[in-house]
Amino acid sequence: MATSVWKGHLTFGLVSIPIRLFAAARSERISLNQLHKVCHSRIRQPQFCPTCNRQIERSEIIKGFEYEKDQYVLFTEEELDKLDPPSARTMEILQFVKVDEVDPLYFDASYYATPEDAGKKAYHLLLAAMEESGHAAIAKLYMHQREYIVVIRPRANGLTLHTMFYADEIRSVSEYGEKDGAQPKEQERKLALQLIESLSAPFEPQKYHDEYRQSLRSMIEAKLKGQEIAVAAHPQLAPVVDLMEALKKSLAGKQAPGKPAPLEMKPMKAVPEAVPARKRAGKRSSG
Repeated sequence: MATSVWKGHLTFGLVSIPIRLFAAARSERISLNQLHKVCHSRIRQPQFCPTCNRQIERSEIIKGFEYEKDQYVLFTEEELDKLDPPSARTMEILQFVKVDEVDPLYFDASYYATPEDAGKKAYHLLLAAMEESGHAAIAKLYMHQREYIVVIRPRANGLTLHTMFYADEIRSVSEYGEKDGAQPKEQERKLALQLIESLSAPFEPQKYHDEYRQSLRSMIEAKLKGQEIAVAAHPQLAPVVDLMEALKKSLAGKQAPGKPAPLEMKPMKAVPEAVPARKRAGKRSSG
């Protein structure tokens, strides 16, 4: 059973709904450990105090804010707990907005909001009203020692919550949005629209995969079998000189994106069997 990351009440007006939040997604990746090149032992990252010149226990750690170089304001966990805002237990809906008014640039992490038994009727009432009106809810939530602004929206017969960045956390880039006087010609615009239309399709997230993760897994399996992978060369791309010609060729040769060519495996020189690092290191040092 999944573990909830937050438990409290979602409120709007005088209606209070007991809910739990569950993480809706997580990154999947293959982790590579750092090893010592000489003996292949795994590198550890101990909690080490340079002043006391020893490793320390987690119980010895406190938190501090550096207000000047090497000068800290210290905090205990008990002191930090006193700062918990009302949103630590209650998520009050501050306003409702149209879903398409929320710029995805502000989205951070996603969570499923599920009702406790006592709140199911109110939960589904709110869900139905939001679906019919096309609104999302804006609220505040304190979690993991941070107060978030969140957007709650109906999705797949339930409420999904997204933590968001605050406006002052959104970075600006001076070059972003500049046109530099580059105005496309009308015929170029029409061809671009045709190319977009030719590549348009319903969004099916299951069609897309992490090709790097798949290739890395294949390489791991190949190395264990004494094989190596011959990877296809990347295409050499150059800046488009004739935009109109490039658009015409794109439309003429358009085709649905296909699966990447399978990685070719070929025999390689013998690879040591997968034995513990210390054992391999011992063999190496004895020679």
